[in-house]
Amino acid sequence: MEVLKNHTAAALLENAAAFIRSSYSELGKDPAEAERRINEITSSLVKTGTYCHTAEELAFGAKAAWRNSSRCIGRLFWDSLVVRDARQLETASEVAEAIFEHMRTATNGGKVKPTITIFRQAMEGREIRIWNHQFIRYAGYETEDGVLGDPASLELTREALRLGWEGAGTPFDVLPLIIQIDGQEPEWFPLPEELVLEVPLTHPDNPAFAGLGLRWYGVPFIADMALEIGGLRYTAAPFNGWYMETEIGARNLADQSRYNKLPEVADVFGLDRSSPATLWKDRALVELNVAVLHSFKRHGVSIVDHHTAAQQFVRFEEREAAEGREVNGRWTWLIPPLSPAATPIWDRPYQEREVSPNYVYQDRPYGPGSGEGSEGAGDRTSAGASRKIEGADPVGTSHSDDEGRPPKQGCPFHF
Repeated sequence: MEVLKNHTAAALLENAAAFIRSSYSELGKDPAEAERRINEITSSLVKTGTYCHTAEELAFGAKAAWRNSSRCIGRLFWDSLVVRDARQLETASEVAEAIFEHMRTATNGGKVKPTITIFRQAMEGREIRIWNHQFIRYAGYETEDGVLGDPASLELTREALRLGWEGAGTPFDVLPLIIQIDGQEPEWFPLPEELVLEVPLTHPDNPAFAGLGLRWYGVPFIADMALEIGGLRYTAAPFNGWYMETEIGARNLADQSRYNKLPEVADVFGLDRSSPATLWKDRALVELNVAVLHSFKRHGVSIVDHHTAAQQFVRFEEREAAEGREVNGRWTWLIPPLSPAATPIWDRPYQEREVSPNYVYQDRPYGPGSGEGSEGAGDRTSAGASRKIEGADPVGTSHSDDEGRPPKQGCPFHF
């Protein structure tokens, strides 16, 4: 075997070899084939300082990264992920067209397909970045009366306006797609209207609810996380699952730092808001989530409720145990934000570890917070669900670990 004198290349080889051995074993390949592949990678590292994944390695790595995502409740479906290899694309317009096709095929008329599109790996001085937290996100405008739209989008809205985009000035203006290639000035692209599936919200038992004029987009396409496989980092690897209803009804529309709609919902139902002790917030929260589930199902758009998602996660745990794999999990993210004590994962212990492959947060490339971690991921989307807060995330507040630092690992499918 050729000798690697560069420390970085040696570390990359160590990560690559670990991935190749584990993935080839799961794929049923002969150990000798894995060692031959490691020798190929070693030669590539000696000559170029890096290596490239085969299409099979890339697909397995993306699926395994979902399986390893400690904060994702929807991992039962990890092996169903559709992997689109777009590593040959170079220009912003090419990337945008690939994203539009991703949206078209994954939305699938409302029958959402968990999908990831992977663009070329990052190398020194070269990386593709998608500035949006999600492909579809509503703008946020600062006004004399407060924020109009989504407060989690204020910074990205400012950047979009700086680049020349103009919004209609409504609470639900869809932001453009912003793509940056190799550190150059970013380019923006309007999302084709036919690709933006939106769901107007109504309530099955209260016709007046429709008067609130609430809506949400049908598919959470997470765009700002990086995919790490075998030491290689894909800085543009957008993916989607489907929503868990609490991501919309208990976070995006309910959080005081987001749309803050609980008072209006309470008034529509005639709830007494004179004191917190009336539990009007709890009752309004339930009704808002009832409306989200009802509306998505009425319009034929995939969604899962938090009780079903928790039951599915227990099945995932059982399957992993049968395969001899330990589940990587963070309890504070896995429990839903509504009635968590009523789900089967409430009293289960979980341990979060740094494992690879995985989806990880990366520095935001724009605004005052650039270089300080993700804008927040606020929602928890689902491929079956998503991240706990939606906004830079999936919300107006960004996720951080217990020490206040941006977390390294995140949930791609559940924000």
